[in-house]
Amino acid sequence: MFCLRSYSSPAFASIKEGAIQHHIKFNCVVVCGARGPRPRYPRVWKTRKKIGTISKSQKLVECIKGLSNVKEEVYGALDSFVAWELEFPLIVVKKALKTLEDGKEWKRIIQVIKWMFNKGQGKTMGSYYTLLNALIEDGRIEEAEELFGMIFSRYMEGLPRTFFMRMISLYYNVGAYDKMFEVFADMEELGVRPEGSIIRMLGDVFLKLEMMDKYEKLKKKYPPPKWEYRYIKGKRIRMRVYPDTKTEDATKGDPDTDGPEEAESAHLDNELEEAASLGLDRNVLDDAASGDLEYV
Repeated sequence: MFCLRSYSSPAFASIKEGAIQHHIKFNCVVVCGARGPRPRYPRVWKTRKKIGTISKSQKLVECIKGLSNVKEEVYGALDSFVAWELEFPLIVVKKALKTLEDGKEWKRIIQVIKWMFNKGQGKTMGSYYTLLNALIEDGRIEEAEELFGMIFSRYMEGLPRTFFMRMISLYYNVGAYDKMFEVFADMEELGVRPEGSIIRMLGDVFLKLEMMDKYEKLKKKYPPPKWEYRYIKGKRIRMRVYPDTKTEDATKGDPDTDGPEEAESAHLDNELEEAASLGLDRNVLDDAASGDLEYV
């Protein structure tokens, strides 16, 4: 590259052709070897049309929805779908699984997840739980038990509570109470605190089997919660859980002056004050005052 600034060559100093005299001056002239900017052409490997993950997941669902339940046919269609992908489309497959789950296509969910596991992809707790739920919904109880045993032995201390809840509800519906007690015992050994639904299931089983001593121990160890969190218009509210019977204030108060309605109104006033302190709008407070809010 040559930069010529205020330079006059003796050969170009003065050129006389008849009466015309040209004076050529070069001011800030840059002479490039490439002679101008390099032209830009569109890259061959970069497509202009962008396809999102949602449309890809819909195409994946349409690709396998009309197939039979033959394993080779479904796996072949899935292999041909991801044949030209540089990386495994994990997000596309997860969205397709969500679509299939909304449509209750349990057999397809099982086939897609097993195919994904054979590829060595997507081995997460969410995928394991989706597969476990699909096996239970499809009626393949033995395979569900084998899967839960494998997950429990591999991820013993880090297993989420939802797996235990799903197995306990399965055994409760089937009537396998012994296996239900075993899963609950594993929860207690690992220090996983059960939810209220599990406690109610166990209480019903103890009452059905006339095991009153264990029922009393269960209620004493896991009493019903006094507070719970609700989401009202996107805000997390701490609310009191009312029992089925009358409140303690109504029973302890003077029967001539204090009644159940006054006790409930007092509790409701406390809840309204707490909700107002948390910044709820007036509509929510009016709904609570009119009794539209449901208390468990």
